[in-house]
Amino acid sequence: MSVLDVRRRIFTEPAPLASIAASPRAPWYAVATVCVGAFMGQLDASIVTLALPTMSRDFGVSVGAVEWVSLSYLLTVVAAVTVFGWLADAIGRKLLYTYGFGVFVLGSALCGFAPNLGLLIAARVLQALGAAMLQANSVALIRQVMPPDRLGRGIGVQGAAQAVGLALGPTVGGLLMTLGGWPLIFLVNVPFGLVGLVAGRYLLPRSAPSCRNPFDTVGAALFVPASALLLVVVSLGRELRWDSVLPYAVLGGAVALAVTFVRHERRTRYPFVAMSLFGNRTFVAGVTTALLSYLVMFGLLFAAPFVLQYAHGLSPAHAGLLLGAFPVCLAITAPLAGRLADAVGARVVTACGLLLTTVALAWLAFAAGTTGLVVGLAVAGIGLGAFTPANNAAVMGAVPRERAGTAGGLLNMIRGMGTALGVAVTGVVYEGFAGSGAGGGFRAAALFLAAAALAGAALCLSVRTQRGS
Repeated sequence: MSVLDVRRRIFTEPAPLASIAASPRAPWYAVATVCVGAFMGQLDASIVTLALPTMSRDFGVSVGAVEWVSLSYLLTVVAAVTVFGWLADAIGRKLLYTYGFGVFVLGSALCGFAPNLGLLIAARVLQALGAAMLQANSVALIRQVMPPDRLGRGIGVQGAAQAVGLALGPTVGGLLMTLGGWPLIFLVNVPFGLVGLVAGRYLLPRSAPSCRNPFDTVGAALFVPASALLLVVVSLGRELRWDSVLPYAVLGGAVALAVTFVRHERRTRYPFVAMSLFGNRTFVAGVTTALLSYLVMFGLLFAAPFVLQYAHGLSPAHAGLLLGAFPVCLAITAPLAGRLADAVGARVVTACGLLLTTVALAWLAFAAGTTGLVVGLAVAGIGLGAFTPANNAAVMGAVPRERAGTAGGLLNMIRGMGTALGVAVTGVVYEGFAGSGAGGGFRAAALFLAAAALAGAALCLSVRTQRGS
């Protein structure tokens, strides 16, 4: 076999099974494949956080050092996901998505056998590259296979898979840690990833390249470090010494790179991120409210365990069980909300979802007992479960098909930024009011998050849907 034949095999998307391609349920087989990656990503994120204290003890390193196990993963995903989105538009989404499973499996196996912290972090970067390949293509693949009148329900099912992974993470993580220690939390990804790899090969339809433009190397070289530096400032903001020049230098570098990137993209003939996307009000409102929703979601997931354990004296296991009301309700609501968005439009569903979340957070701020907290968490899960699939469908429906991968990458990058902002800003608010009595920090955090949700609801109501071609 010649080198040309090898390259053709590597860079040519294989056809799905003939019986699958001919089936009227072929789009749902593709959605199911995407759900494997969605489930894995959330399961891995919630499991790893649980294992950080054990890793710190086993490797004999500080908590600050072991935090890079999580931060390196998040940094890599945020920096790379939009690049992989562009590549998916250029060479095919099925190809990148299927290879993403392979890279993720390899990275997970190397994490499980890492003998020291440095090699573990390096393996996490590789694992994150695989995750970025999956995340950049997930909603774009659903946009490709689902007709417009069923796009919302397809994305809703994917949102449910993410919520189930998030909900099961602490439970599965605790069991695996008991059975075999922290390596098992990475090795558990291997069988799931292999299932996804096989499913991607045989169930996903081919996706002809939709973007023939040359790669904007300068744009990507500006975009990637700008995203990474901004995330470093957000994630480590509370730990950086703001009386020194370092944090200001990092923040200034991020801003300078971002400004240079925008100027370059406006001038170049073949931009890495088409600035025309930001002329679409639905897209701009969608990614902005997505940022706010992820800030709210992960801010709540950060703050709620503190009030359950510190103010109400619950054990970590009991607190985790009650906290599960949030992702469980999100998982139940998301598919139903996607179907509703297809019927009545995304604008009403997204606005109502965030308004319901606002009410839930205001309730949580003043809930007196654990029952009230669980009710508030459940209602917040319903609200964000209603918002997320409808908003994702509106964003993806607003962009041209040839830019679906790039738009999906941007959406997932925004998710990473929102996650980091939610933890960082909510942490600052919580600590700032922690001295005002039992539950004072949580009350302030909940009210802050309620204000963010309300702002998102107002933005949803202010914009009417624009569709891409």
